[in-house]
Amino acid sequence: MKVVKSKAYFKRFQVKFRRRREGKTDYRARKRLTTQDKNKYNAPKYRLVVRFTNSQVITQIVYSELEGDKTLASAYSSELKRKYKFAGGVKNYAAAYATGLLIARRLLSKLGLADTYKGQENPDGKVVTSEGDNGRTYYVAEVGERRPFHAVLDLGIRSTTTGARVFGALKGATDGGLDVPHSHKRFPGYVKKGNDYKADVHKAHIFGLHVAGYMKSLQEEDAETYQRQFATYVKGGLTHDKVEAAYKNLHAAIRKDPAALPKKAFNSAKSKKFARAKKLTREQRQDNVNKKILAFASRAEEN
Repeated sequence: MKVVKSKAYFKRFQVKFRRRREGKTDYRARKRLTTQDKNKYNAPKYRLVVRFTNSQVITQIVYSELEGDKTLASAYSSELKRKYKFAGGVKNYAAAYATGLLIARRLLSKLGLADTYKGQENPDGKVVTSEGDNGRTYYVAEVGERRPFHAVLDLGIRSTTTGARVFGALKGATDGGLDVPHSHKRFPGYVKKGNDYKADVHKAHIFGLHVAGYMKSLQEEDAETYQRQFATYVKGGLTHDKVEAAYKNLHAAIRKDPAALPKKAFNSAKSKKFARAKKLTREQRQDNVNKKILAFASRAEEN
């Protein structure tokens, strides 16, 4: 029987995967990010996963198996406040860079490669490139017997516009010592016309100078809005002239101690979310019913 693809058909048609229908997963990209060559003999293909929520940046090193994805390491920009006592924002480009640096140093410390692959300890926005590739491909040179940790960028369904924050996390991870292939053409400071890349512009974003410039101008033009929008900065004593130094200290602190804070033991007694009322006996339930009946009868007599 011929299928007539009319309006009624397309109203009921649904694509194969639920997360594709919901617009959450690009399966075309995922297939290429997870499919490994058959001659790699069950070697996992690692991904640098970068996601943005309403409140923080999430970075993870993930690999796929038949039963699903498994996470090798993770880092959150909320840790910049909780562990390193950083007073600035945790969702801008500079925070994404710091979170990428954190995941790189944390993973390499876990694998025993932190001293071998230190990355770019003094960020300058420049990109190290391979020979004979027109300056497009980032690489990490092998040191000793162990190769650098290789991963590919997984940005989900985010747009790859020039200067996007996801590339800040990528730059932080590569400066931290991970080998993540990429092009400099999506970093802040790149101009398509003339194929010109200004590393100084990118460096300014890494240290939050674009935020500092906006802070300064807003404070001069509208002090009330400045106090509202940068309340966290003001509370932490972080003014526009201290932003660059604050990020430099943050990077140094991350390199010194990238380990995650120990997890707090779960206490069900203090948790409101999972607290359940104690189950009553039959006699207690009957007693409650009798009390309600008496209370109702007494109100009726009063009326």
